[in-house]
Amino acid sequence: MATGFCSFFFVVDALTWSDVDLTNRQLRVRRNVQRIRREILFGTPKTTRSIRTVSLPRHLVRALAHHREHQERERKVAGKKWQPTPGQPDGLIFTTQTGRVIDPRSLNRMLTILCRNANVRRVRVHDLRHTCASILLSRGVDARTIMETLGHSTITMTLDTYAHVMDTTLRAAAEPMDDALNLDDPDDESEEEASDG
Repeated sequence: MATGFCSFFFVVDALTWSDVDLTNRQLRVRRNVQRIRREILFGTPKTTRSIRTVSLPRHLVRALAHHREHQERERKVAGKKWQPTPGQPDGLIFTTQTGRVIDPRSLNRMLTILCRNANVRRVRVHDLRHTCASILLSRGVDARTIMETLGHSTITMTLDTYAHVMDTTLRAAAEPMDDALNLDDPDDESEEEASDG
């Protein structure tokens, strides 16, 4: 299985190809999967806001298209051994080499291996949501859009969770205001006068 894009911030093991529109670069989050005792169960996200449509970055669309081709090759090689788990949705994007749902716990193990191979600190799959939000905030994406992307129930949750990142972003936003108002910094002037003297 191609694991490079497990780093996207969804619970990827429940996604099906019918949830993805590669042409329009959109993904619909509408189910999840979890292990309860020894059983792997599919269900719906815990809040209605968690059921959402998200725009995909271009590099992720390319990765998904490549993965679909790879999965088709795996399916042909598996032949009759391709036997999805009873009760799993048709067309899961991420499966084992025999077409079965991936145990949710395996994603964290795979991510641990990827982190080790990339020589970066270990993170959990859930931590990648925080990474996504931090990157979006640092790039100036507004909190409401981030709320919708992550499926938070309220904007307060988004603002509270990422307040530390927003402080940095708000400070950075002050600089363009100085530029826009074309105001000189008195400290700069005093430094120039001192160097002239």
